[in-house]
Amino acid sequence: MITGANTGIGQAIALALAQAGADIACVGRTPAEETVEQARRFGRKAEVISADLSTLEPVQRVVDETIAKLGRLDILVNNAGIIRRADAVDFSEADWDAVIDTNLKSVFFLCQAAGRHMIGQGRGKIINIASMLTFQGGIRVPSYAASKSGVGGITKALANEWAGKGVQVNAIAPGYIATNNTAALQADDVRNTAILDRIPAGRWGDPSDLGGAAVFLASSAADYVTGHILAVDGGWLAR
Repeated sequence: MITGANTGIGQAIALALAQAGADIACVGRTPAEETVEQARRFGRKAEVISADLSTLEPVQRVVDETIAKLGRLDILVNNAGIIRRADAVDFSEADWDAVIDTNLKSVFFLCQAAGRHMIGQGRGKIINIASMLTFQGGIRVPSYAASKSGVGGITKALANEWAGKGVQVNAIAPGYIATNNTAALQADDVRNTAILDRIPAGRWGDPSDLGGAAVFLASSAADYVTGHILAVDGGWLAR
């Protein structure tokens, strides 16, 4: 089950997993028909599950629906997220709550619902999508930084509880990836130049750059990897 798989990072991870042999359920507010069609070309079962993850209402339903449609749930990728930008002195409560509810609260409760099932079957992989702002503060995105720092904490906390029960919980921290969420930064000549100057790889990442990391963490090759936040950042954090 991959949330937010209609485009960008979520779509790239969903297709990488399908190509590696996984059946997929794409969960989100925006239909992921294109993702599903491409996954089916790999010979995999692929389903769309509609849900607005800004609230907890659909959480148990999407887990149950995934199991009903695919027959089992072995992998959860928590990718769905939003961002709001404003100076900290002007940041509104509405924007704070919207980001925290989607990026942190729903992530935890999706982990909880999927984790109950995975613990019951004695195995499972959970991959949360963190961020460079799991490690840093960012600029003009206080709620996003708080939410992604929280994702890192949740990942480690759940790994501690569930490692002995056959469930590995890890996170991927994408660097600066060319997606809709970063369009404003790419369009800002000053910020874009400053970002590129710091990335040793010398380029923005492509969503497909995340696929290999996701396949690794979802596979038996990562059975002794848990509570880890894997940066896929072109060297940003090494700078």
